[in-house]
Amino acid sequence: MELHPRIVSAPVDFGAIRSEFGLASDYPAEAGSDARDAVDAFAGTRADRTDIEFVTIDPPGAMDLDQALHIARTATGFTLHYAIADLGAVIVPGSALARESGTRGQTFYLPDGSVPLHPPVLSEDAASLLPDRDRPAALWTIDLDEAAVPRSFTVSRALVRSRHRFDYAQVQAAADAGTLHPAIAALPEFGALRMEQGLDQGAISLRLPAQDVVRDGDHWRLDLEPRTAADDWNEQVSLLTGMCAAQIMLRHRETPTGLLRTMPPPPPSAIDSMRRTAAALGIDWPADLPVGRLLAGLDANTPAALVLMSEATTLLRGAGYTLLADLDDPAPDQLTHSAIGAPYAHVTAPLRRLADRFTTEICLSHCAGVPVPAWVLDGLAAAAETMKRTDTVASKIDRACVDLTEATVLAPRVGTEFAAVVLREANGSRGAEIFVAEPPILARCAGEPPEGAQVPVRLAVADPPTRRIEFEYLGAP
Repeated sequence: MELHPRIVSAPVDFGAIRSEFGLASDYPAEAGSDARDAVDAFAGTRADRTDIEFVTIDPPGAMDLDQALHIARTATGFTLHYAIADLGAVIVPGSALARESGTRGQTFYLPDGSVPLHPPVLSEDAASLLPDRDRPAALWTIDLDEAAVPRSFTVSRALVRSRHRFDYAQVQAAADAGTLHPAIAALPEFGALRMEQGLDQGAISLRLPAQDVVRDGDHWRLDLEPRTAADDWNEQVSLLTGMCAAQIMLRHRETPTGLLRTMPPPPPSAIDSMRRTAAALGIDWPADLPVGRLLAGLDANTPAALVLMSEATTLLRGAGYTLLADLDDPAPDQLTHSAIGAPYAHVTAPLRRLADRFTTEICLSHCAGVPVPAWVLDGLAAAAETMKRTDTVASKIDRACVDLTEATVLAPRVGTEFAAVVLREANGSRGAEIFVAEPPILARCAGEPPEGAQVPVRLAVADPPTRRIEFEYLGAP
């Protein structure tokens, strides 16, 4: 079969998506003024920890730097210092800025630019942990043993200074060359140990191809989002901190103020269905092997693994925000995020996510032995509702941007044949789902292609106005 040439770009207009979802980048004047005039309410009481050589790890070009880390190998394990931008110190409760961020909920990311939670003068400058600038932070200190299991943890207000900013590719290249910055020289070992701990706890991680819309001059193209080991190591720092935050809130159940990110365990029927699929694909799945360890051991580049990981998405449903005040006598499952295998809270991205400002303030208060501020008590439930609403919107925006780019890139190629892997066969009213590697496309396919097979398909529909694409199965090659 003759395949199409590599598709490198197409013009795409994302303005319609911004209009459809009512996204307005401009901040109200009063809220913008609050951001410009923001000052650190705790400037006189912070511990000076500018002696710690922090670094940041973020995507290339990012300016809203929430986190800076320093991890050291010790004689008995590791010590992690993790500085988080302290938004609770610079946003005045009840101000126009607080009200506007409470409505926005989170930063929305589109390929042609973001719609920020906070004005860039704050999120990309005054509160961002940019290198060589003193910044107010909520400083997590976590001591871990040789297996990277936390022994103690706390958070307090501090003044910090990042020394260098890296992106993931730079960290990966330095790790491969053995030239990691001293602040993160222990990160690969720490990350690997934490991933192993996660698997022991029942964590489930999917490595399905992730589509990314990338600027190519004045045009756009679809790529598979690069995922390095450095991404995984850095993710473990954030996950660990969120688990420690959850434990701090759970330890103060006498005053149940807290907000957890939760996900119910998958139903047994979903596991049973996965086992049947694994058997049909010839994947050996011992009865005592947890699903997370099975998936972690698969080669994600094989058709069989792609099929099984696609089905595993059915295990990771129902994520939500759980207020501790709403639970009288909660079962463990009500407090746990099943994909992580432990209770977990969002605390590491306050520049980009509303909930983190509230949960960080709760943890700071508990660790300092002072009452949780009234603005947190009064606003936590509303913040949880805003997060639920805007998570749904963010997911729809992400999908709309990818769908529009797919349809625009493929529109001139209706009728072209492609090679595809069948992720799911047709089932009743649901059509088959396929993955095309170049350009990277996840799409519906008419006909009845066999699950797990590599098959020829033809592009039948690519309509940018409706953002709809559909392929048709051409039969056995």
